[in-house]
Amino acid sequence: MDPLEALTEIAYLLERERSSRYKSKAFRTAAAAIEGLSDAELRDPALRRRPGIGDSTFTVIQQALAGAVPERLATLRAESAPTGGAELRARLRGDLHSHSEWSDGLTPIEAMVEAARGLGHEYLALTDHSPRLTVANGLSPERLRAQMEVVRGHRGGGFTLLTGIEVDILDDGSLDQQDELLRELDVVVASAHSKLRMEHAPMTKRLVAAARDARVDVLGHVTGRLVEGARGTRPPSDFDAVAVFSACADSGVAVEINSRPERQDPPDELLTMAVEAGCLFSIDSDAHAPGQLSLLDYGAARAEALGVPVDRIVTTWPLDRLRDWLERSR
Repeated sequence: MDPLEALTEIAYLLERERSSRYKSKAFRTAAAAIEGLSDAELRDPALRRRPGIGDSTFTVIQQALAGAVPERLATLRAESAPTGGAELRARLRGDLHSHSEWSDGLTPIEAMVEAARGLGHEYLALTDHSPRLTVANGLSPERLRAQMEVVRGHRGGGFTLLTGIEVDILDDGSLDQQDELLRELDVVVASAHSKLRMEHAPMTKRLVAAARDARVDVLGHVTGRLVEGARGTRPPSDFDAVAVFSACADSGVAVEINSRPERQDPPDELLTMAVEAGCLFSIDSDAHAPGQLSLLDYGAARAEALGVPVDRIVTTWPLDRLRDWLERSR
């Protein structure tokens, strides 16, 4: 097996399982360190002293050179095998929620694009965070404008990178970015990241306001809950789901089916309510690294198991139809 491919795939799969960012970064660093080296240079014991190569990555390189699938890679492949949802997953054409190192993602935009292309995506929306989320290095208007120019350079060859933002829903339901910028973007995902334990009535008012905002396309991880993972657990926000989903259905705003296993948001019972309310849906990865783009497997499995109508999942739509929907109110 090609050592460079082995190291890159291990990094990808570590990202998919939301492992420590330092582990995946170590394998990406090692891959960069050996790029362009000959087999003879890779077999040289002195390789172990090259910057960026550690014991684990050196072992992977040697096992790959020996013609075997490295043990670390074989284990990760077995652990990451999808379970269910294959039919719906095959119909997904893209992803409307992802992050890069411009905010709290782990890699450059180019790495996210390469991974999306590798998955066969027709489109990917880059939705880094908005200014108030300083802990996530949220984008000021000036930085967002600069990013938009970079994003527009990643189009062609059957793939389109869409400009976007994950804009914070403020306490009163307003949005954390300039109006003119939000209207220029291809995709606006609106999510609440603070005061998730607001009382029932104000939280309902907050989310309904966002769902009715003509600039919003997707309501992201609507309950804000966490059910597993390194960040621990967090209960869902308390709000009137019927009112929120009715507002989404009336406005043509898609309810996000967040594919991250630690979120599984909305919960099953709320997802069923959103289906009954007539909502549109967007199955998104909320990826913060290239390997996490494949988390769509989990979202597809949940949506398929709960009977979400395929034609109401906007990420199954071809780009032309998706653009028509995105431009419906701007």
